[in-house]
Amino acid sequence: MLVAERHQKIVEQITDKKTVKVTELSQLFSVTEETIRRDLERLEKDGHLIRSHGGAVYNEKKGDSDIPFAKREVINVEAKKRIARMAVQHVNQGETIILDASSTAWYMAQILPDMPLTVVTNALKVAAALSEKTKITVVCPGGTLLSKSLSFVGHLTEKGLDHYFVDKAFISCKGIHSERGLSESNEQQAIIKRKMLEISAQSFILLDDSKFGVQAFFKLASIESAQALIVNQPLDAYWVKVVHELNPDLKVVSPNV
Repeated sequence: MLVAERHQKIVEQITDKKTVKVTELSQLFSVTEETIRRDLERLEKDGHLIRSHGGAVYNEKKGDSDIPFAKREVINVEAKKRIARMAVQHVNQGETIILDASSTAWYMAQILPDMPLTVVTNALKVAAALSEKTKITVVCPGGTLLSKSLSFVGHLTEKGLDHYFVDKAFISCKGIHSERGLSESNEQQAIIKRKMLEISAQSFILLDDSKFGVQAFFKLASIESAQALIVNQPLDAYWVKVVHELNPDLKVVSPNV
């Protein structure tokens, strides 16, 4: 079993049972207890669980998670920049696009060419990154500012987005799960990102490899609803199979490594 698949199974176990033991997981997956401890350490960093003596418990505060932007922008930087470089190749002159409040979208905004383009965003950091590019028109729908993520959310933001139809949306999220699809850890962000996907002709989902097999608290969308998936490294055999079964038409964009 691949590491990503094992992590996914552990998340499923702890989501269902609320508590897991190292010894039980070791036997279930036929790996050493030390391997399971490393798995739990990684999953704790991702916010899925809280380690305890001999095992771990479900992180009940997971659904309220809204990690400060300053922290998100320094996590998996190279992976996010690689994704951003590939995403920019799918933006054409004269288009209208959406960039969400993710750090990956922010990296994308920094390297967008200064060309005739309209960008709709709910992110202060994205708007600031585009402010010196004179040929790009930036549209912010307004709303309630979240101080941690530096993004606008709420009823006014959702209603503001209702006024637009855009060519492409570039959206990141907290996780992709083979059974539960795309998810977010913050309900307000999930609502806005869902609206962004709704008003876009094409949806590009931006995900680094740490988010595969991850199930966050709030449902965002199904894998079938996306038109393209942009990732920082080629999908392993397990995810190639999952994607093909759920959405045979989904375009997967990855580097040639």
